[in-house]
Amino acid sequence: MDDISPAARAQAWLDRLEAALAARDVAAALELFGPECFWRDMVAFTWNIRTFEGREAIGEMLDATLARVAPSRWRVAGLAGEADGAIEALVEFETAAGRGRGHLRLRDGRGWTLLTTLRELKGHEEKRGRTRENGVEHGIARGRRTWLERRQEEERELGISRQPYCVVVGGGQGGLALAARLRRLGVPTIVLERNARAGDNWRRRYKSLCLHDPVWYDHMPYIPFPDHWPVFSPKDQIADWLEMYARVMEIDLWTSSTCRRARFDEATREWEVEVERDGRVHVLRPRHLVLATGMSGMPVMPDFPGMAEFRGTQHHSSAHGSGEAWAGKRCVVVGSNNSAHDICADLWEHGAEVTMVQRSATTVVRSETLMAFSWSHLWSEDALERGITTEVGDILAASIPHRLVPRRAVPLYESIRAHDAEFYARL
Repeated sequence: MDDISPAARAQAWLDRLEAALAARDVAAALELFGPECFWRDMVAFTWNIRTFEGREAIGEMLDATLARVAPSRWRVAGLAGEADGAIEALVEFETAAGRGRGHLRLRDGRGWTLLTTLRELKGHEEKRGRTRENGVEHGIARGRRTWLERRQEEERELGISRQPYCVVVGGGQGGLALAARLRRLGVPTIVLERNARAGDNWRRRYKSLCLHDPVWYDHMPYIPFPDHWPVFSPKDQIADWLEMYARVMEIDLWTSSTCRRARFDEATREWEVEVERDGRVHVLRPRHLVLATGMSGMPVMPDFPGMAEFRGTQHHSSAHGSGEAWAGKRCVVVGSNNSAHDICADLWEHGAEVTMVQRSATTVVRSETLMAFSWSHLWSEDALERGITTEVGDILAASIPHRLVPRRAVPLYESIRAHDAEFYARL
């Protein structure tokens, strides 16, 4: 089959997989995979996020799910090619419950990595394109309400006289993205945000902050950033975008609202969420509760001997505003990650004498080098020209099992180190 295109070879493998799965012949399906093989599933087969390593693990997963999932209609869906001795292709498929996308790698004609992700549920498709709502009923109708009147009624009632189906705690980019998706699916949802405005989680951070990852990586669902948007976005620009996004996507956002406690009622199969909003306590009873509060939002202050007696100013990086007030002063920044480097640079630019305290080895890479060797493959203008959108880039990144990451990362970082060493040698 060496003279057949990569797309045709991938499709031939998918056809054999589909035949084996349709016949519930797990043994035949496993014969299609190589001795080293991985199947990463995101909800499509397992309703969970799981990685199955090796034929035995893949077989156990298929034995447990195949009858219920009933996968079918496997096909190559673009970007098929060959690199580093492996055939790669984006794929699409269906299950009894929904439709999915994924990614396949073949090595020596056998399955090496397979990613399956659920994209939509059958019977619950988003209204878009040809199925979008008309927006107006032409003619004469007494009691007609405008879009604004319907929207205002929803804002008055949801959470007060009518319960949401879902409550999302946290109105940052993750919470808003999920709420936008649920809105498109017609799921009544309230997002709780403790700050006064959407985007304040960015506005309140240090003045000089810009995003450290590039714009192609950061698009929100449905509304991508315009093509003039800076590669590394200033935090206040992101904040304004999130505020706009919440309004345009018609998200029911309760600002200045704090989730005080939540418990699940086994009898009613509902959550009981106690919320303090504008000085009043509300009890919401959704079927689902999502915590979108971020992975590192709680400041941790170390306890050093002598801190209580130190007469200077001490604060966590989350409380740092600007280096303007530190001109001529001696400052110590404990830590050496992204925020530490940003704050050190901010202090130095404003005339402070700065010392960074570094506990252990830290990999420091120039942004330009990361863009050239790491980001550009999946998230860049070059990637877009190759047909790799943000969604496709996300699929390609997710398709790499964690077991293979070090194997792929070591050559990458060797190239990065050599490139930066040459750069600094020229200085």
